[in-house]
Amino acid sequence: MRVLVTGAAGGFGAPTVARLREQGARVVGLDRHGSDAESVLACDITDPEAVERAVAEAVRTLGGLDAVVHYAGIGIPNDAGGPLEPDALKVIDTNLLGAWRVTAAALPALTEGPEKGRVVFVSSELAYLTLPFVSAYSVAKRGMTAYADALRLEYGTRLHVTTVYPGYVRTPIHEAGKEVGLSLEGQVRAEEVDDIVGTVCRQLAARRPRRDTAGTRAGQVELWAGRHVPGLVQRGVVARVRRQVAQGVFDGSEPAKGLVLRLGGKR
Repeated sequence: MRVLVTGAAGGFGAPTVARLREQGARVVGLDRHGSDAESVLACDITDPEAVERAVAEAVRTLGGLDAVVHYAGIGIPNDAGGPLEPDALKVIDTNLLGAWRVTAAALPALTEGPEKGRVVFVSSELAYLTLPFVSAYSVAKRGMTAYADALRLEYGTRLHVTTVYPGYVRTPIHEAGKEVGLSLEGQVRAEEVDDIVGTVCRQLAARRPRRDTAGTRAGQVELWAGRHVPGLVQRGVVARVRRQVAQGVFDGSEPAKGLVLRLGGKR
């Protein structure tokens, strides 16, 4: 199998590239700054021309393309009611539009072979289980899910399309939140990197890949709840955030000041 992986030097991407190669796949990675690792190309996926060049080089290197895995993404906290600032736009551009650009550039190669091509989008439970201060991230990941649905509808005769929904995993994408006092550590259930890497690799190998899947059984339950009983889930989130405000979890966090006041916390 010939695979292109975005975010290939990141917390999910690097171990996925390594595992796929162990399994005999030929892999080229894309990452913003490239990598010393073999066949990881520098590519800013917010730059359309850079994407076209990098995908073309990957296809030439591999002699074709059977699958694309989308890991590339960033997370920067923001206020859902605040101005649409550059950081929020950057999150949406990278996480949603970047995946769209890479997929579009790769589609001719993915759909030209005798077998169906495969695209795996690594979204997030936050596409459906919204938490405070991640509105841009949630918008991007919900949009990724919608894009995957559209791609499946329009190209399903030539593509298998899978969307994977990780929960909270300890990877560098969460560092921006920690820096402003909005760490998810200890606030939500954690999953392991290997849960997601294993899920992605299994879907790439499956004769009939799943349409949507989480990385763990608990994640499957949370995903189902977020999609089918969103009001109940939201009430649970609000109740938990109120408890966190009362416990002082957000004390000292500048981005959280407005929410703390709205939920009756300290002025």
